[in-house]
Amino acid sequence: MQMNERLSQLKADMFKAIAHPTRIRILELLKDGEHCVCDIFEALNVEQANTSQHLAILKRQDILQSRKEGLRVIYSIKYPEIIELLEVADKILVLQASETMKTFGSMTQD
Repeated sequence: MQMNERLSQLKADMFKAIAHPTRIRILELLKDGEHCVCDIFEALNVEQANTSQHLAILKRQDILQSRKEGLRVIYSIKYPEIIELLEVADKILVLQASETMKTFGSMTQD
């Protein structure tokens, strides 16, 4: 596999890891600081087993890191730049919505 192909695959794998609403919500929750699993599943109103699966996917992809504190597992974002990626996605969504509204507005004026 060529270097460009390998890099494209790595990027695709990273995007796949965050391409789930629950995982995006986890990242948005963790952007303000670390949380234990118990706080995360409670804040998201998702079962603990389900939350743990999503956390494992993000950790396996090296997006999150964890540490043990007694019996608790504390998660945090490994690279803060992932939040910048989500913020760019937010900006794109706003631009798309604005474009849709302009198109809809011009259609209703005809």
